[in-house]
Amino acid sequence: MCRLAAITSSEYFSPIENILALETMKEGHDGSGLGLTLKNLGGEFKELKKYPILSGICSRKGKEILDDYMKQLGFKLIHEWMPKIKPVRGVIRRDYYFARVYDYPEDWKNKSDREKEDFLMNTRITLRKMGEADESIFVFSFYPDIVTLKEVGDPLELAEFFGLDKDNLEAKIIFAQGRQNTNYQIYLYACHPFFIQGYCTMTNGENTAFVPIREFLMSRGFPGYMGYNSDSEVFCHILHYSARQLGFPLTYYKDIITPLKWEEIEQRPDREALSLLKMSLRPLCIDGPNMVIGFTPDGTCFMVQDAKKLRPGVVGGVKGKYALMSELCGLDKVIPERDRLKDIYPMKYDMVIVSPGAKKVKVWNQLPA
Repeated sequence: MCRLAAITSSEYFSPIENILALETMKEGHDGSGLGLTLKNLGGEFKELKKYPILSGICSRKGKEILDDYMKQLGFKLIHEWMPKIKPVRGVIRRDYYFARVYDYPEDWKNKSDREKEDFLMNTRITLRKMGEADESIFVFSFYPDIVTLKEVGDPLELAEFFGLDKDNLEAKIIFAQGRQNTNYQIYLYACHPFFIQGYCTMTNGENTAFVPIREFLMSRGFPGYMGYNSDSEVFCHILHYSARQLGFPLTYYKDIITPLKWEEIEQRPDREALSLLKMSLRPLCIDGPNMVIGFTPDGTCFMVQDAKKLRPGVVGGVKGKYALMSELCGLDKVIPERDRLKDIYPMKYDMVIVSPGAKKVKVWNQLPA
C-alpha cells in the first residue's frame, strides 16, 4: 500500500505539512518515493498564474535538448524555480530539477484555453518521448499554476534534500504520495500523483481492471492517454475523460467507476442517463481495492472508494482547511484542532467533495435519500 496526504486551504501553506503527515503514516509506505503536485501557487509563482509551468528533471544532455525544442516552438522562459539541494545520504542527485515558467509562443497567445491545453499537453508528451529512452528528460506536468515534483527516496529525507522546509514553495492545494514500491524497478513515471489538463488523482490500492480500462482509454484517440507505467494512472484519465471530454458533472465519475446495480439505478431520478452510462462506459468500471483522491481545474477536491472498501481513507478539517488522508493520524497531524466527530470515512456509495477554497465539505451518495 501507499499513503496519501492531500490538503486544500484558503491560505497558502508549505508542502512540508503533507510530508510530515506522511511521516506519521510511515508504516503504510516503505520510503521508496515521493510525489508532490501543487495547485494555486503562492510564493514566487503567485503573480505568474496565467503562464504555463513545465515541471520535471533532466540531465545536462537533456537540458540542451529541452532548451532547443522549447526555443524552436517559440516558448520564452520568464522564470525558473530550482530547489536548493542539500546532499542527503541515500538520495541520488540528478543534474537538474526544475519548474520553468514560459510565455506562450506569439502564434498561441490568442488561442482558446482548450487549444492551449492541447498544445501544452502535446509539448509535454513530445519532450517525454525525447528523453524517455535514456532518462535524460522527465516531464510530469506542463500547465498554468501547477508544479509537480517527484523523486525516489524517503519523503522526509527528500524534503530535506530539496530544502522544502526552508524554501518559499507554497500553494493552496497540495497532493503528496508516499510510495510503497509494488514493482521490481522504481520508475518516476509510475509515481503518483498523476496530472492531465487540470485534473489530478492519486491512489492507494491495486487496479485489477487495469488492462480493459487502459485499452478503452487508448481507443479514444486522445494523445494524452498514454504511458501507463502505473495501473493507477487510468483513474486520472477516467476523470479527465468523463469531465473534460464528455462534459459530465463530477459525481458521474463515481457512477462510472463504481456503477450501481440495475435495481439501484431504478431508484435514481436520472435513471435513463445512468443506464446509458453503465452500458456505454462499462469498461471503465474499477475492480479494487482502491481509494482515490483527486482535484479538478476549479479546485474542487474529492475522495472515493471502490465497492470493496478495503483501503482506508478519512476527510476532516475546519472551514478554510480540509485534509484528505489515508489514515486518521495524518489528519491529526495537519488539523488537530478540528471537531473529530465530523470526520468523514467514505463508504462504497460515497463521494466526499470539498469545495474550492476549502469552504465546505459534503458527502454525495449514489443512492437517493
